[in-house]
This record gives sequence, C-alpha cells and structure tokens, in this order.
Amino acid sequence: MVKVVFTDGSASPNPGPGGFSVIDAESGNPLILGRSSLTTNIRMEGEAMGAAMEAYPEVEIHSDSEFWINVLTKWAPAWEKNNWTKKSGPIKNLDLVKRLYALYTSSKVKLIWVRGHVGTEMNEKADEWANNAREKKTMGALEIIEIPPKEES
Repeated sequence: MVKVVFTDGSASPNPGPGGFSVIDAESGNPLILGRSSLTTNIRMEGEAMGAAMEAYPEVEIHSDSEFWINVLTKWAPAWEKNNWTKKSGPIKNLDLVKRLYALYTSSKVKLIWVRGHVGTEMNEKADEWANNAREKKTMGALEIIEIPPKEES
C-alpha cells in the first residue's frame, strides 16, 4: 500500500538551527520529525524526503522543494554518469544528494511538487511541524531525530 505524505524543512536563521517533518496526508499528524543545531533549509528539505523514503517502501511524497525534486528526477542521473561531477563546479550537499538518490532509485517513490505557502492544508501542516521540530516541540511520544550539524557544503 502506498503511503501518502507531505514533507518540509526549515532553518532559522539560514544557516542555523533547522527542523523537518513528514506528515501523514490523511490525518495531518506528524509521522517523523527531525532537527539539527546547525544546518540549512535545503538540507532539512532533503532530510525530510530521505526520512520518508527510509520509512515507507512505497511512498508518494508531496513537497514544495522543487530543488530536491529536480535533483532526484533530472540532475542526479547525469551527475552519477559523470562520476558525481558537473561542469559548473562542485555539487553542493553531495553527501545528501548521493544518499537520497540511492534511496530514490531503490524504492517505489512518487514525487509531487506543491506550491508552498499558498494555503494547501497539509503543506502548511508540514511547514508548521518542521518549525516545531526545529524548536524541539513534538507531539505525544514522537521522538525528534537529531541530525549532526552540517551547513550546505
């Protein structure tokens, strides 16, 4: 059965403390929360997608991160063929890119882009819970995954 989720990530300031969330599309409740004491919003967006792919063998991820969707569906295949290089210079966040691309290519994942901050209910909940995770706020017994500090590299 395909699990449908919404993901989001945040950092404030950017770079700074960050958080991410994976939200159940049906209930709106957080399924996975994570945070880092030093990170960027881009890394947290990616960590959210990675957490969803690791947790669910078949997953439909709705995300407002057009960047990560493009990385996984358009750019990473070419970068991999070119031994993880690109003509314009180093690939930022290469550690995370490689990890996510390996998950993406070995899983049943459907990525769906949603416009952020336009009132889409579950996207707004994902944003709210990413900010809550950054501030170490959780729901019930749900633990927040601590991601080691790392700025965009």
